[in-house]
Amino acid sequence: MAHCGERISHSMAVDDEVIAVIKENFMLAPLHNPPNLMGLEAAMQHLPGKVQVAVFDTAFHTSMPKEAYLYALPYELYAKHGVRRYGFHGTSHRYVSERAAEMLGKPLKECNLITLHLGNGCSMAAVREGRSVDTSMGMTPLEGLVMGTRSGDIDPALPFFFDQNLGMKPKEVYDLLNRESGLAGLSGVGNDMREIIAAAREGNQQAELALKVFCYRARKYIGAYLAALGRLDAVVFTAGIGENAAEVRRRICSGLDALGICLDEEANEKAVGREAVISKPGSPAAILVVPTDEALKIAIDAYEVYLGTSAGSKGQ
Repeated sequence: MAHCGERISHSMAVDDEVIAVIKENFMLAPLHNPPNLMGLEAAMQHLPGKVQVAVFDTAFHTSMPKEAYLYALPYELYAKHGVRRYGFHGTSHRYVSERAAEMLGKPLKECNLITLHLGNGCSMAAVREGRSVDTSMGMTPLEGLVMGTRSGDIDPALPFFFDQNLGMKPKEVYDLLNRESGLAGLSGVGNDMREIIAAAREGNQQAELALKVFCYRARKYIGAYLAALGRLDAVVFTAGIGENAAEVRRRICSGLDALGICLDEEANEKAVGREAVISKPGSPAAILVVPTDEALKIAIDAYEVYLGTSAGSKGQ
């Protein structure tokens, strides 16, 4: 499931309340919650009496404090309509946080982490003692980092500029920001980071610029989240770009030595699609590559919820 709003903070066995929450958030996740519910209802119909488990992508970020998730808009918009930052990729951020703690040999509750989920969709999270305290995506997945086709952070007045000066309609602006921007829009090459890096190495200046913008934005967020956390145990790279693009990791970490984030260039180049420590020995903060496995995390959650439900049934 994509969206649980504010009422659910963990994976749960599906009941009438959970279904109600899924429906309540149709407006916030119109492309995901309705078809997800259709699949869930079909499973319930064909497998009557079986435990169904809902794992929500936004649940990990429900631990954010109000100062991190509220927008500086009239408060009534939040109170009446739920306008706030929710964040996404929560299952991935939770999985790699847990794996990172294991790699560090520390309990998750003792770890402060900055996790970077870098794929076609990109987001970052500040994780304090195992709990998300900030994340880059907002009420929708458009906010935050530069992504494959999404713009990420922009001046909020730009849609009005597009309307008043370019005659663009709302649907055209929506498509521009979500489907025609990001790496694809900047590079002119497309949204595949492998092709952009190859073009940049061949002297394509527009591709090089897209690469610089992408990495600069992520590096800024690392600085912001370090300030939010106060103490850092590790920076964690995951997802298609984060796990495989050594060049991107190198550029993002460049210049962060003064913040205690010291990349080992040789280890970085060797880390492709596998778990690895890519920081220099003695680096105050580790730099880790952790391939995400959202499917595994969902399966583990489902199994644990099932065991809890079964134990509860036996005790009644």
